[in-house]
Amino acid sequence: MTPFHHLLANNLAANITNFTVWFALTFYVYLETRSVFATGMIAGVYLVLTAACGFWFGSLVDHHRKKTAMLGSSLASLGLYVLALAVHEAAPKGAIADVGRPWLWVFIGLCMLGVIAGNIRGVALPTLVTILIPEGQRDKANGLVGMVSGIGFLTTSVISGFLVAWGGMRLGLGFALALTLAAFVHLLAVRVDEPRAVAEAGEHAAPRRVDIAGTVRVIAGVPGLFALILFAAFNNFLGGIFMALLDAYGLSLVSVQAWGLLFGVLSTAFILSGIVISRTGLGPSPLRTLLLVNLITWGVCCVFTLQSSIWLLAGGCFVWMLLGPYAEAAEQTTLQKVVPLERQGRVFGFAQSVEQAASPLTAFLIGPLTQFVVIPFMTDGAGAAAIGDWFGRGADRGIALVFTAAGVVGVLATIAAFNSRPYRQLKAAYAAG
Repeated sequence: MTPFHHLLANNLAANITNFTVWFALTFYVYLETRSVFATGMIAGVYLVLTAACGFWFGSLVDHHRKKTAMLGSSLASLGLYVLALAVHEAAPKGAIADVGRPWLWVFIGLCMLGVIAGNIRGVALPTLVTILIPEGQRDKANGLVGMVSGIGFLTTSVISGFLVAWGGMRLGLGFALALTLAAFVHLLAVRVDEPRAVAEAGEHAAPRRVDIAGTVRVIAGVPGLFALILFAAFNNFLGGIFMALLDAYGLSLVSVQAWGLLFGVLSTAFILSGIVISRTGLGPSPLRTLLLVNLITWGVCCVFTLQSSIWLLAGGCFVWMLLGPYAEAAEQTTLQKVVPLERQGRVFGFAQSVEQAASPLTAFLIGPLTQFVVIPFMTDGAGAAAIGDWFGRGADRGIALVFTAAGVVGVLATIAAFNSRPYRQLKAAYAAG
């Protein structure tokens, strides 16, 4: 367990780095431009790149040692953050704050590419759980992975708000560079015993390329596994709304420092959830656990923005963060059991790409749609006239209406999944091993 714990700590440092850049960039761009369109584009760029790179990242993880892949991830992020800082410093005064000028978009692109490079770690770590942890303990180990993500959110939401308030993106990128370098140096000293057969199994099974066809055959060989990935993709389709609009909604209610602190406090839910999973596991049926937590979270989404209240928003976000690691750990535990180790990197990468493929459409569409249709609808349009007396009027209530609609759709989709044949097939396949 000692190497695994070192890897968790190292991934924590990397998560803090990348989440800090992402949060700080979103805060900074919204405060500089006051454009929901721009923040929606940040989420969209992230999700498009995630969807596009997942296949490749999975192939890299399967064809190289996992530690080597993680080291390469840190080096790539380091180089891209250096380039982003150079663009920030070279840009004419006010250019970064102008949505109509290319400086802003080049800067956003470089920052988000640096964040995306960190996703290699997200593919590599579940495969290391398979290598280092006995099967009966993997659900608990996946809970620890979720806890590390929660600690990352806890610290970065607080750090990002203050970094932006005190020094803008110059300070945010300086912090990211220092922490990325520290994570790289630490990982060099961590010894991970990967058997040679595991590291090279993919070499004889497929060429060194993105083997999508072979990965599809492996997934198709497990009844219901495609349905699980597609269900997660649908959830992410709705989740793209949160990535595009949640920060804008929170910042419409409180200051950037208060929002950062609040999000940090709420992120303790990730830690609490990870601790509970690491002690109790996910139960005999991780799939049933996944659908139950989805039903609860989408139900909360229906009501947590019904009134313009930071406390109502905080309560909904806490429940969302508390239950999110259960869904992630359930999917990872299922894949680790039903997919051969030599293909897990590609299957995790495939799942990452497919699951994120729906979100770019949401993120790219929801920003302009909310800005130019829903907000006017709830400010002085038909929506304000029909429900404005109790729901409220204005830009923030337009964003709130989008969240409520997403929650209703999510509840209906989860009920349908509970009653589907693929759910029963995959549940049986997991039980049979």
